[in-house]
Amino acid sequence: MDTVKLSVRKLVEFLMKTGDIDTRLAGADRAQIGTKVHQELQNAAGENYEKEVPLQIEYVYEDILFKIDGRADGIINQRVIDEIKSTYTPLGEIPNDGYPIHWAQVICYGYFYAKKEELATVTLQLTYYHLSEKETSRFTRMMTFLEMETFFHSLIEEYANWVTLQLAFSKKRTDSLKKLQFPFETYRKGQRELAIAVYRTIYNNDTLFCEAPTGIGKTISTLFPTLKAMSENKIDKIFYLTAKTITRQVAEDAVIELRRQKINLRAVTITAKDKICFLDERRCEPDFCQYAKGYYNRINDCLFDLMRHEQTISREILEAYGKKYTVCPFELSLDVALFCDMIICDYNYLFDPKVYLRRFFIENKENFAFLIDEAHNLVDRSKMMYSATLSKALVLQVKKSINKNDTNLYQVVSRLNRELIKLRKLCDKDTKVFVQKEAAESLNAIVVELVEIAKEWLPRNVEKENQSLVLELFFEASHYTKIAEFYGENYSTLIETGKDTKITQVCIDPSSLLREKLDFGRASVLFSATLSPLNYYSELLGGEKDTSKLSFRSPFPEKNVKIISPTYIHTRYQVRPSSYEKIIECIHMMMEAKSGNYLLFFPSYSYMEEVYNRFIEQYPNISVIKQSRDMDEEAREAFLKEFQVDRKMIGFAILGGIFSEGVDLKGTRLIGAGIVGVGLAEPSTMQNLMRDYYDQKSKHGFYYAYQIPGLNKVLQAAGRLIRSSTDKGVILLMDSRFQETRYRNELPAHWRNLMFVRNSKQLAEELFTFWQKQEEIND
Repeated sequence: MDTVKLSVRKLVEFLMKTGDIDTRLAGADRAQIGTKVHQELQNAAGENYEKEVPLQIEYVYEDILFKIDGRADGIINQRVIDEIKSTYTPLGEIPNDGYPIHWAQVICYGYFYAKKEELATVTLQLTYYHLSEKETSRFTRMMTFLEMETFFHSLIEEYANWVTLQLAFSKKRTDSLKKLQFPFETYRKGQRELAIAVYRTIYNNDTLFCEAPTGIGKTISTLFPTLKAMSENKIDKIFYLTAKTITRQVAEDAVIELRRQKINLRAVTITAKDKICFLDERRCEPDFCQYAKGYYNRINDCLFDLMRHEQTISREILEAYGKKYTVCPFELSLDVALFCDMIICDYNYLFDPKVYLRRFFIENKENFAFLIDEAHNLVDRSKMMYSATLSKALVLQVKKSINKNDTNLYQVVSRLNRELIKLRKLCDKDTKVFVQKEAAESLNAIVVELVEIAKEWLPRNVEKENQSLVLELFFEASHYTKIAEFYGENYSTLIETGKDTKITQVCIDPSSLLREKLDFGRASVLFSATLSPLNYYSELLGGEKDTSKLSFRSPFPEKNVKIISPTYIHTRYQVRPSSYEKIIECIHMMMEAKSGNYLLFFPSYSYMEEVYNRFIEQYPNISVIKQSRDMDEEAREAFLKEFQVDRKMIGFAILGGIFSEGVDLKGTRLIGAGIVGVGLAEPSTMQNLMRDYYDQKSKHGFYYAYQIPGLNKVLQAAGRLIRSSTDKGVILLMDSRFQETRYRNELPAHWRNLMFVRNSKQLAEELFTFWQKQEEIND
């Protein structure tokens, strides 16, 4: 017999939720507010009020065992079931005697309690607490045991239609995955070992950090063993998390490849709300968007249709069904995800406290597998996710827009503005910066008060001209207060002044916060082509000392690439002018040794511009193209299209920029890469905060804040070159520092054949010899 476990709340919300999507006040702290209200009302109810009473029932319908549980907010005198709801709906505007969805919940609790205590009748009570008015209204009704039982059975019968559909699909999925074979005739070098390691990680409820260079086939090597684990019921759902659209496409392609074996697997790709929205201006409000208005009235019909006919639920499929049923395609992707075996999405949907998928990651650990691609990107992304900024300019703008008759709002915004002025005066006159380890407690208290007052003001002033401005500040302040909850030794407070005064809660070390999120799953695999050194990334991304780590050499023949570092080139900021001509000479030597397409990566635009201008002056007949600031998608595509087979093109680009990662120029579309510098970021307040933090923690601040992040940029840029087993090319590391032990020791295993040359003559000889050998091999 199949078993379905479900909470009362999820049951009634799925079947009975109606109305519109309206995100104007859907703050991330709504659940917290509700919990606080519940506790206050429960504590004030007296001795006869038994609070948070667990209730459950088992019921068999059509050979399915339903285990439904929940927690009644209160039971009064052992006869009255109380359900508390917080709402911004004003007093007198709640329809009839309460919302049907809320009555459904309390009826279920009443039935469970009556069955347990053998009661013939029970009094049911809905208690609404109006957050704006700070008032309470109550509705009651008495129901017999038979009435409640009939109602509960009707819910189960309706829900069983969904369960039957899902169970039938799941059985086919499991059966098909048991027959799943590796989709290629042979494993590439390292591929089988990676697949085995991933399977063991899931089997042992573990975490794995893995560096798997380009060519191993990371996506299929992680996805295939995870699906095999799913066929053995070790995994219920797979989250494939990525940082970029291109890697999401790779995951989708892997699923398509596996479908050739006729597997049953329902997979959805979640596209960012701004990208998939049908409107020119995204406003998730029923008066503005037809796809938001009445969404919950139509969504279940849409879901049932979608689930019966689709397995690969791409952006195009979501848009098609969204238009067919007039529902928001983004919200549709979230709702159908509940019924999917695999979810392909951005890191945000697991880690970001603003947008993470609460429907999955707010309760207990479940049998989820997290496959986290290009994991090196998560270091900086997570710091941004767990940091928050308040702008004085916005606060002042809101203050000027408020009518002084709105006393509470005007006063709290004015106090916040004054507090920011105080903080501005702390900034150094020269650097215009002030840093402290402690939280800004007095300001934080005002921000919390602002959020509470704005919540009351906003629904009452929808028609006012400054409503959108107050709403913007409300969202910024709400996020700021949320981040304040995480504040600890891993944070600093940064105040910056200039055209605007901003206060930022800076997350320096997000490792513990990431670990909490990873703990929502059974197993996690964090992998990338560049994850050196593994101990560094494991520590920063929430790993523990005994966390499994695995590193592979490149599967491509080492003889296909020549890595050379001209030690006579010095690129430190103070001596950069002396390097210009030497770099130009290196570029020309590469072209002389072998004509073709080359990419050059520079640490800054000014450095690149200087070398570029001198190069085109000396060699006006050589085709060149240069990355510009703020290139849109069309401009990026045009840049890459210049690198055609058998062309002679030199591209100038920025190290760590848009062309140093996620670019796939195979064959003779690229035969060489030149990297200027060791990738060190320009000294900044943020980087120095990280340096000081790790200096205090381990005395290795420069290593954590500058050296390794810089080296990762170098490895990523160099990775643009050898993309297949037949690719051949040269990599020039133009900086004397690569010969230093501290850099050589951190290079990945497949870079240990790095050669150092002392002068331009030696460089020319090595380049010529390499290409001569390649021609001999081809002959």
